[in-house]
Amino acid sequence: MAGDSFGTLFRISIFGESHGPGVGAILEGCPPGLPITAAEIQHELDRRRPGQSKISTQRKEPDTVEILSGLLNDTTTGTPIALLIRNTDQRSHDYDEMATIYRPGHADFTYQQKYGIRDVSGGGRSSARTTAATVAAGAIAKKLLALNWGVQIHAWVKSVGALQLQSAAEAVDVSQIELNDVRCPDQALAAQMHALIEQTRKDGDSLGGVVECIARGVPVGWGEPIFDRLEADLAKAMLAINASKGFEIGSGFGGTHLTGSQHNDPFISDAGVIKTQGNNHGGVLGGISTGMPVVFRVAFKPTATIAKLQQSVDINGDPVEFRGRGRHDPCVLPRAVPIVEAMTALVLADHALRQRALGVGTEV
Repeated sequence: MAGDSFGTLFRISIFGESHGPGVGAILEGCPPGLPITAAEIQHELDRRRPGQSKISTQRKEPDTVEILSGLLNDTTTGTPIALLIRNTDQRSHDYDEMATIYRPGHADFTYQQKYGIRDVSGGGRSSARTTAATVAAGAIAKKLLALNWGVQIHAWVKSVGALQLQSAAEAVDVSQIELNDVRCPDQALAAQMHALIEQTRKDGDSLGGVVECIARGVPVGWGEPIFDRLEADLAKAMLAINASKGFEIGSGFGGTHLTGSQHNDPFISDAGVIKTQGNNHGGVLGGISTGMPVVFRVAFKPTATIAKLQQSVDINGDPVEFRGRGRHDPCVLPRAVPIVEAMTALVLADHALRQRALGVGTEV
């Protein structure tokens, strides 16, 4: 499928299914000489892996990365990097009774209609299990951005259900994100979110919410108008993540409540550096980065598989009642955080290399 690849100069192709032998990625375009270890990639995978806490799926996957090519003595060679994460804790029998049922909120119906066949076990290719591959590749993109451009990317859970973090993105203390299972930088709010998720899980239901992300250190000039605008590529990357349903950058939809005079960010000179006063634009104007932090948010729907009794139809169109089985997150938000960071890094790394190839600006 053409949709299995992403990027132009820094390009990944992913493969694998939820209950197959494993998932993985082929990363092309990474420059030679980048120091990267399996442990650095593993750190990001450990943040995404299942079974982390009571509020995540209890599928026990070590998500151990295997680097099959592209590195020599922990340094990239400039050749394609092959990454493999084996599946070790599949329970395909959990899905036996759903083999003929179209589950609400899932891709069963659309995959069946498009291809004439679908992988019932764990959703197959449509499973969020495939995001392990993008997180592995994203770890390399993060390292490339940090070493060559000083770019730092941080995401966190901004809201779960009706509970919402009120702090502005640029005021968030990112050192607080990993101090709780929810990955919300406000510890008191995180405790409330945790309790809400746990109660919802006990009720057999699920919750959605919003992940916010900030990329600091992005220089002026990244982005390719018209169809490869930086925010357009970020939107595509975020909406490619399983369960994502919305994307907004800068002021987003809230900006529609402002007038132009309120929304415009005036340009100022700060010690000879031109920048904006305010960041309603989210770090991007005309599809090109301004040098201000890139700030955006991604909405995730409630997990589709729930233990409550649901109504649907089978492949013959006959009505059925069923309860979801298998091991699933009652809320995908905490594990979505490293996925959002990885996809952001992949987009920014690609545009960094494209700007460097152009030969102008402040590239190093």
